[in-house]
Amino acid sequence: MDVYNYSDMENNDNLCKVMSDVSYCSDKYQYTMGKSFLECGMKDKTAYFNLFYRKAPDNNNWAVVSGVREAMEMIANLGGKSPEFFEKFLPGEEYKAFREYASQMKFTGNVYAMREGEIAFPREPVITIEAPIIEAQVLETPLLCIMNHQMAIATKASRVCRSTQKPVSEFGSRRAHGPWAATYGAKAAYIAGCANSSNVLTTEIFGTPASGTMAHSYVTSFGCSIKGEFTAFKNYIKTHMGEPLILLIDTYDTINCGLRNAIKAYRECGIDDSYPQGYGIRLDSGDLAYLSRKCRMILDEAGFKKCKIFATNSLDEYLIAELEKQGAMIDSYGVGDAIATSKHNPCFGNVYKLVQVDNEPVLKRSEDKVKLINPGFQITYRIIQNGVYKADVTCLRGDATSKKIENGEELHIQNEFDETQRKKFAKGSYTFQPLQIQTMKDGKICYEDEPVQKKRERFLKNLSCFNETERRLINPHIYKVDISDELYDLKMKLINNLIREIEELKESFRQE
Repeated sequence: MDVYNYSDMENNDNLCKVMSDVSYCSDKYQYTMGKSFLECGMKDKTAYFNLFYRKAPDNNNWAVVSGVREAMEMIANLGGKSPEFFEKFLPGEEYKAFREYASQMKFTGNVYAMREGEIAFPREPVITIEAPIIEAQVLETPLLCIMNHQMAIATKASRVCRSTQKPVSEFGSRRAHGPWAATYGAKAAYIAGCANSSNVLTTEIFGTPASGTMAHSYVTSFGCSIKGEFTAFKNYIKTHMGEPLILLIDTYDTINCGLRNAIKAYRECGIDDSYPQGYGIRLDSGDLAYLSRKCRMILDEAGFKKCKIFATNSLDEYLIAELEKQGAMIDSYGVGDAIATSKHNPCFGNVYKLVQVDNEPVLKRSEDKVKLINPGFQITYRIIQNGVYKADVTCLRGDATSKKIENGEELHIQNEFDETQRKKFAKGSYTFQPLQIQTMKDGKICYEDEPVQKKRERFLKNLSCFNETERRLINPHIYKVDISDELYDLKMKLINNLIREIEELKESFRQE
């Protein structure tokens, strides 16, 4: 398999420098807690943290994993800052010992993660960190920063791409929240199904296909006149002969001059349906359903039946789905801020929670059921029948249920929040796929990252393995997600112990 090797990747030095800095894109309290761990003698305790989310955006069933590559690089490059660096935000003699410790600290633990392009469901560990507690704690903020951004963009892009069978281009760099967001957001969007991106830096770093047409400023630069528009079109064709050609036709009047100037320019330059690289027009304003149908009729009558119609203009999955319902004659779409900012849900909900210290599972209790976390060191299995994904089961590593799955034995699952949702899998009737792989061992990256095209292929294959009712945008069928009996029992034991201790504490207060 064609893979990238982290040790000799092109641009690796620059990426490592960036990720080294990102390692410290953190919150101060990560380090103040670290000081306490150090001084309380806890620095050698092994902590297990899970990065996961509780609820998918847009009432989606699931989310798309992206950002693991950057997360692993960030973790691997933790360290190398001088004590003076830490003194800027941890001043004073009382922090001196911790500043020395932090300046020498490197990540020495293990990491388990889902691959990019994987589909993750709520409460499943997307990334698990197993490391000395201070090392694991200080990674929380930069990990969430990377993963929340890319998973928000990837999940939104997947929705937009699922709203149509036509290709979708990512055109959102100018609306993104800074150059980092534009570059890595475009990568995430490509993984989640976009055909290409306009961002050239993403192309340079990841090798994604690049796409671009022209701006209105190009048309008006040849003079604010109908003749100027024709001249702009003709010059553009001449200077891009041998490439795909797309002319922006709505600068003045889409039908009455833009389209007619485009037809005339194509004719005079010898472009017709035999042009091998492909050609077309772009609509960027107005009633796209009406204009696309009108343009298609005129183009066909003029003999330009293979001329493609490309549409932009503040599109999202809802508008695209509506255009399709209205019979729009659009061949491909360009989507900007809806994807680049995950416009309807700009804040993705990944959290980073401690689930075990040494051999002791822990959890955060909440009166809100959705916020109750699963304790312990976990792994998720995807159950597959006849090539179709049927259920995900998260287990404690090595528990009885995980052994049943790995041995193909009879399996019973039940939604922990709804006992009516049950499913039985007969012995030998299913296969399985563990979703988390080890990505770092003893502080070193231990897997070979794949080209972004492979990650995109993984997502599209995963998507095809779900039932079509689980892929729909509105009111999707709920995919079965369960935890093992052993994990459920452990969770309830911890909760019941806490409830008992709280009641005892309340009683002691009443007696005082």
